[in-house]
Amino acid sequence: MKTLDCAIFYEWEYDDDFVSILSNNLRSRNISHEVFHPRNFENVLEKLRRKSLSFRSVVDRASDVDDNCESIINLLSHRGIHIINDPVNIRHASDKASMHLEFITAGVYVPYTIIISPYSTQREVRLSLNQLAHLGRPFIIKPANTTGGGIGVVTGAEGLRDVIDTRQHNKDDKYLLQQRIEPAIFGGRRAWFRPFYVFDKVFVCWWDDLTHIYFEATKDDIEHYNLREIENVVRKIYGVCKLNFFSTEIAVTPDGKFIVIDYVNEMCDMRLKSKHYDGVPDTVVEAVAERIAAGVQSLLGAN
Repeated sequence: MKTLDCAIFYEWEYDDDFVSILSNNLRSRNISHEVFHPRNFENVLEKLRRKSLSFRSVVDRASDVDDNCESIINLLSHRGIHIINDPVNIRHASDKASMHLEFITAGVYVPYTIIISPYSTQREVRLSLNQLAHLGRPFIIKPANTTGGGIGVVTGAEGLRDVIDTRQHNKDDKYLLQQRIEPAIFGGRRAWFRPFYVFDKVFVCWWDDLTHIYFEATKDDIEHYNLREIENVVRKIYGVCKLNFFSTEIAVTPDGKFIVIDYVNEMCDMRLKSKHYDGVPDTVVEAVAERIAAGVQSLLGAN
Protein backbone atom coordinates (compact mmCIF):
# COMPACT_ATOMS: atom_id res chain seq x y z
CA MET A 1 0.00 0.00 0.00
CA LYS A 2 1.19 3.50 -0.87
CA THR A 3 0.79 5.84 2.12
CA LEU A 4 1.25 9.62 1.95
CA ASP A 5 1.53 11.94 4.94
CA CYS A 6 -1.04 14.31 3.46
CA ALA A 7 -3.48 14.71 0.57
CA ILE A 8 -4.96 18.00 -0.64
CA PHE A 9 -8.31 17.81 -2.42
CA TYR A 10 -9.57 20.89 -4.22
CA GLU A 11 -11.79 21.74 -7.18
CA TRP A 12 -12.06 25.55 -7.41
CA GLU A 13 -9.72 27.06 -9.99
CA TYR A 14 -9.21 30.13 -7.78
CA ASP A 15 -7.70 27.85 -5.13
CA ASP A 16 -4.64 27.24 -7.33
CA ASP A 17 -2.45 29.83 -5.62
CA PHE A 18 -3.41 28.87 -2.08
CA VAL A 19 -2.90 25.16 -2.74
CA SER A 20 0.47 25.85 -4.36
CA ILE A 21 1.61 27.89 -1.34
CA LEU A 22 0.35 25.19 1.03
CA SER A 23 2.11 22.48 -0.98
CA ASN A 24 5.39 24.40 -0.81
CA ASN A 25 5.04 24.69 2.97
CA LEU A 26 4.38 20.96 3.31
CA ARG A 27 7.40 20.22 1.11
CA SER A 28 9.65 22.46 3.20
CA ARG A 29 8.68 20.35 6.23
CA ASN A 30 9.42 17.08 4.38
CA ILE A 31 5.77 16.07 4.55
CA SER A 32 5.02 13.68 1.68
CA HIS A 33 1.86 14.75 -0.07
CA GLU A 34 -0.07 14.92 -3.31
CA VAL A 35 -2.62 17.33 -4.74
CA PHE A 36 -5.81 15.88 -6.24
CA HIS A 37 -8.36 17.48 -8.60
CA PRO A 38 -11.87 16.29 -9.52
CA ARG A 39 -10.52 14.34 -12.48
CA ASN A 40 -8.61 12.18 -9.96
CA PHE A 41 -11.29 11.79 -7.30
CA GLU A 42 -13.03 8.69 -8.67
CA ASN A 43 -9.72 6.88 -9.16
CA VAL A 44 -8.54 7.84 -5.66
CA LEU A 45 -11.81 6.60 -4.18
CA GLU A 46 -11.38 3.23 -5.90
CA LYS A 47 -7.77 2.89 -4.67
CA LEU A 48 -8.83 3.75 -1.13
CA ARG A 49 -11.55 1.11 -1.25
CA ARG A 50 -9.04 -1.47 -2.53
CA LYS A 51 -6.62 -0.29 0.16
CA SER A 52 -3.83 0.26 -2.35
CA LEU A 53 -3.59 3.91 -1.28
CA SER A 54 -3.85 5.67 2.04
CA PHE A 55 -3.20 9.04 3.68
CA ARG A 56 -2.28 9.99 7.21
CA SER A 57 -3.97 13.40 6.93
CA VAL A 58 -6.14 15.34 4.47
CA VAL A 59 -6.77 18.99 3.65
CA ASP A 60 -10.30 19.07 2.22
CA ARG A 61 -11.27 21.92 -0.11
CA ALA A 62 -13.84 20.11 -2.25
CA SER A 63 -16.20 17.78 -0.40
CA ASP A 64 -18.83 20.51 -0.03
CA VAL A 65 -19.43 20.56 -3.81
CA ASP A 66 -18.09 17.25 -5.19
CA ASP A 67 -19.86 13.96 -4.46
CA ASN A 68 -16.80 11.78 -5.09
CA CYS A 69 -14.71 13.91 -2.76
CA GLU A 70 -17.45 13.75 -0.14
CA SER A 71 -17.34 9.94 -0.40
CA ILE A 72 -13.55 10.02 -0.01
CA ILE A 73 -13.73 12.23 3.07
CA ASN A 74 -16.46 10.13 4.70
CA LEU A 75 -14.49 6.94 4.05
CA LEU A 76 -11.29 8.39 5.50
CA SER A 77 -13.15 9.85 8.46
CA HIS A 78 -14.60 6.43 9.20
CA ARG A 79 -11.04 5.06 9.17
CA GLY A 80 -9.90 7.64 11.70
CA ILE A 81 -7.72 9.71 9.34
CA HIS A 82 -6.99 13.32 10.37
CA ILE A 83 -9.11 15.61 8.17
CA ILE A 84 -8.99 19.40 8.00
CA ASN A 85 -11.84 19.95 8.67
CA ASP A 86 -13.49 16.91 10.24
CA PRO A 87 -16.85 16.29 8.45
CA VAL A 88 -18.74 15.68 11.69
CA ASN A 89 -17.60 19.06 13.02
CA ILE A 90 -18.42 20.72 9.69
CA ARG A 91 -21.98 19.42 9.76
CA HIS A 92 -22.35 20.76 13.27
CA ALA A 93 -20.80 24.16 12.47
CA SER A 94 -22.72 24.71 9.24
CA ASP A 95 -26.09 24.90 11.02
CA LYS A 96 -26.42 28.61 11.81
CA ALA A 97 -29.46 28.05 14.02
CA SER A 98 -27.54 25.62 16.21
CA MET A 99 -24.47 27.88 16.26
CA HIS A 100 -26.59 30.87 17.27
CA LEU A 101 -27.91 29.12 20.37
CA GLU A 102 -24.54 27.60 21.29
CA PHE A 103 -22.77 30.95 20.87
CA ILE A 104 -25.17 32.55 23.33
CA THR A 105 -24.45 29.76 25.82
CA ALA A 106 -20.69 30.31 25.28
CA GLY A 107 -20.99 34.02 26.03
CA VAL A 108 -20.56 35.23 22.45
CA TYR A 109 -22.54 38.32 21.41
CA VAL A 110 -24.76 37.75 18.36
CA PRO A 111 -27.38 39.97 16.69
CA TYR A 112 -30.98 39.79 17.88
CA THR A 113 -32.26 36.78 15.95
CA ILE A 114 -35.51 34.91 15.43
CA ILE A 115 -35.26 31.28 14.26
CA ILE A 116 -38.07 30.18 11.94
CA SER A 117 -39.05 26.52 11.42
CA PRO A 118 -38.76 25.05 7.89
CA TYR A 119 -41.65 25.78 5.54
CA SER A 120 -42.07 22.00 5.06
CA THR A 121 -42.91 21.52 8.75
CA GLN A 122 -44.71 24.80 9.50
CA ARG A 123 -46.17 26.81 6.66
CA GLU A 124 -47.42 29.72 8.74
CA VAL A 125 -44.98 32.29 10.08
CA ARG A 126 -45.82 33.47 13.57
CA LEU A 127 -44.19 36.80 14.36
CA SER A 128 -45.43 39.34 16.85
CA LEU A 129 -45.26 43.08 16.27
CA ASN A 130 -42.85 43.24 19.18
CA GLN A 131 -40.48 40.76 17.50
CA LEU A 132 -40.56 42.69 14.23
CA ALA A 133 -39.89 45.91 16.11
CA HIS A 134 -36.81 44.36 17.74
CA LEU A 135 -35.51 43.26 14.33
CA GLY A 136 -35.77 46.79 12.99
CA ARG A 137 -35.82 47.71 9.29
CA PRO A 138 -34.19 46.60 7.15
CA PHE A 139 -33.30 43.21 8.62
CA ILE A 140 -31.49 40.13 7.31
CA ILE A 141 -32.94 36.75 6.33
CA LYS A 142 -30.58 33.79 5.99
CA PRO A 143 -31.04 30.02 5.66
CA ALA A 144 -29.61 28.00 8.54
CA ASN A 145 -27.77 25.39 6.48
CA THR A 146 -27.19 26.85 3.01
CA THR A 147 -23.67 28.25 3.16
CA GLY A 148 -21.06 29.91 1.01
CA GLY A 149 -20.91 33.26 -0.74
CA GLY A 150 -24.09 34.61 0.80
CA ILE A 151 -26.28 32.07 -1.02
CA GLY A 152 -29.94 32.57 -0.15
CA VAL A 153 -29.27 35.58 2.10
CA VAL A 154 -31.56 38.64 1.92
CA THR A 155 -29.85 41.70 3.39
CA GLY A 156 -32.62 44.29 2.95
CA ALA A 157 -35.79 42.63 4.23
CA GLU A 158 -38.53 45.07 5.19
CA GLY A 159 -41.36 42.97 6.58
CA LEU A 160 -43.31 39.74 6.91
CA ARG A 161 -43.90 39.37 3.16
CA ASP A 162 -40.13 39.09 2.58
CA VAL A 163 -39.96 36.32 5.19
CA ILE A 164 -42.88 34.41 3.65
CA ASP A 165 -41.40 34.59 0.15
CA THR A 166 -37.79 33.83 1.07
CA ARG A 167 -38.31 30.74 3.23
CA GLN A 168 -39.96 28.92 0.32
CA HIS A 169 -36.66 28.90 -1.59
CA ASN A 170 -35.28 26.24 0.79
CA LYS A 171 -38.42 24.62 2.12
CA ASP A 172 -36.65 22.06 4.33
CA ASP A 173 -34.28 24.53 5.98
CA LYS A 174 -34.71 26.66 9.08
CA TYR A 175 -34.30 30.41 8.59
CA LEU A 176 -32.76 33.10 10.75
CA LEU A 177 -34.25 36.60 10.86
CA GLN A 178 -31.46 38.81 12.08
CA GLN A 179 -31.08 42.38 13.24
CA ARG A 180 -28.87 44.41 10.92
CA ILE A 181 -25.74 45.65 12.72
CA GLU A 182 -24.19 49.03 11.96
CA PRO A 183 -20.54 49.10 13.06
CA ALA A 184 -18.48 51.87 14.59
CA ILE A 185 -16.07 53.80 12.38
CA PHE A 186 -12.36 53.43 13.25
CA GLY A 187 -9.97 55.73 11.42
CA GLY A 188 -12.39 56.11 8.53
CA ARG A 189 -12.98 52.35 8.23
CA ARG A 190 -16.05 50.36 9.19
CA ALA A 191 -15.19 48.35 12.30
CA TRP A 192 -15.96 45.05 10.63
CA PHE A 193 -13.44 42.22 10.74
CA ARG A 194 -12.85 38.76 9.33
CA PRO A 195 -10.51 36.74 11.56
CA PHE A 196 -9.10 33.37 10.51
CA TYR A 197 -8.57 30.63 13.09
CA VAL A 198 -5.87 28.15 12.08
CA PHE A 199 -4.60 25.53 14.52
CA ASP A 200 -4.73 27.74 17.62
CA LYS A 201 -3.55 30.93 15.90
CA VAL A 202 -5.80 33.85 14.97
CA PHE A 203 -5.13 36.14 12.01
CA VAL A 204 -7.26 39.30 11.94
CA CYS A 205 -8.24 41.27 8.84
CA TRP A 206 -10.38 44.32 8.35
CA TRP A 207 -13.21 43.31 6.02
CA ASP A 208 -15.66 45.90 4.75
CA ASP A 209 -19.11 44.31 4.67
CA LEU A 210 -20.21 46.70 1.91
CA THR A 211 -17.23 46.54 -0.47
CA HIS A 212 -15.82 43.14 0.65
CA ILE A 213 -12.31 44.61 0.63
CA TYR A 214 -9.71 43.18 3.02
CA PHE A 215 -6.82 44.85 4.82
CA GLU A 216 -4.52 43.11 7.24
CA ALA A 217 -5.00 44.31 10.82
CA THR A 218 -1.58 45.40 12.06
CA LYS A 219 -0.31 45.17 15.62
CA ASP A 220 -0.76 48.95 15.84
CA ASP A 221 -4.39 48.56 14.74
CA ILE A 222 -4.99 45.93 17.42
CA GLU A 223 -3.52 48.16 20.13
CA HIS A 224 -4.88 51.52 18.96
CA TYR A 225 -8.48 50.33 18.53
CA ASN A 226 -8.49 47.87 21.47
CA LEU A 227 -9.17 44.86 19.27
CA ARG A 228 -7.65 42.12 21.44
CA GLU A 229 -11.17 40.93 22.25
CA ILE A 230 -11.46 39.64 18.67
CA GLU A 231 -9.02 36.84 19.43
CA ASN A 232 -10.88 35.99 22.63
CA VAL A 233 -14.18 35.77 20.73
CA VAL A 234 -12.65 33.59 18.00
CA ARG A 235 -11.30 31.18 20.60
CA LYS A 236 -14.77 30.92 22.14
CA ILE A 237 -16.10 30.08 18.68
CA TYR A 238 -13.47 27.37 18.32
CA GLY A 239 -14.65 25.96 21.64
CA VAL A 240 -18.09 25.54 20.06
CA CYS A 241 -17.28 24.39 16.51
CA LYS A 242 -13.94 22.55 17.04
CA LEU A 243 -12.77 23.29 13.48
CA ASN A 244 -9.02 23.61 12.95
CA PHE A 245 -9.46 26.11 10.11
CA PHE A 246 -12.34 28.57 9.79
CA SER A 247 -13.18 32.24 9.53
CA THR A 248 -15.93 34.37 11.03
CA GLU A 249 -17.18 37.96 10.88
CA ILE A 250 -17.06 40.27 13.87
CA ALA A 251 -18.39 43.82 14.00
CA VAL A 252 -17.60 46.32 16.73
CA THR A 253 -20.60 48.49 17.55
CA PRO A 254 -20.44 52.18 18.54
CA ASP A 255 -21.01 51.13 22.18
CA GLY A 256 -18.00 48.79 22.07
CA LYS A 257 -19.66 45.38 21.71
CA PHE A 258 -17.93 42.71 19.61
CA ILE A 259 -20.80 41.01 17.77
CA VAL A 260 -20.37 37.89 15.63
CA ILE A 261 -22.27 38.26 12.38
CA ASP A 262 -21.53 35.34 10.03
CA TYR A 263 -20.96 32.60 12.56
CA VAL A 264 -18.61 29.97 11.07
CA ASN A 265 -17.26 29.89 7.52
CA GLU A 266 -15.82 26.39 7.29
CA MET A 267 -14.55 26.60 3.67
CA CYS A 268 -12.58 29.84 3.58
CA ASP A 269 -12.05 31.79 0.37
CA MET A 270 -8.26 32.21 0.16
CA ARG A 271 -7.84 34.10 -3.13
CA LEU A 272 -4.83 36.40 -3.14
CA LYS A 273 -5.43 40.13 -2.90
CA SER A 274 -2.60 40.71 -5.39
CA LYS A 275 -4.75 38.97 -8.03
CA HIS A 276 -8.32 39.71 -6.88
CA TYR A 277 -9.59 43.06 -5.62
CA ASP A 278 -11.62 41.32 -2.89
CA GLY A 279 -9.00 38.70 -2.07
CA VAL A 280 -7.27 38.04 1.25
CA PRO A 281 -3.98 39.94 1.83
CA ASP A 282 -1.14 37.82 0.44
CA THR A 283 0.76 37.89 3.74
CA VAL A 284 -2.27 36.47 5.53
CA VAL A 285 -2.78 33.71 2.93
CA GLU A 286 0.89 32.77 3.25
CA ALA A 287 0.68 32.76 7.06
CA VAL A 288 -2.47 30.63 6.99
CA ALA A 289 -0.84 28.11 4.64
CA GLU A 290 2.28 27.94 6.82
CA ARG A 291 0.12 27.38 9.90
CA ILE A 292 -1.88 24.59 8.24
CA ALA A 293 1.41 22.88 7.30
CA ALA A 294 2.58 23.20 10.90
CA GLY A 295 -0.77 21.81 12.05
CA VAL A 296 -0.46 18.82 9.72
CA GLN A 297 3.03 18.17 11.07
CA SER A 298 1.72 18.25 14.65
CA LEU A 299 -1.08 15.82 13.75
CA LEU A 300 1.40 13.43 12.17
CA GLY A 301 3.61 13.65 15.23
CA ALA A 302 0.67 12.75 17.42
CA ASN A 303 0.20 9.42 15.63
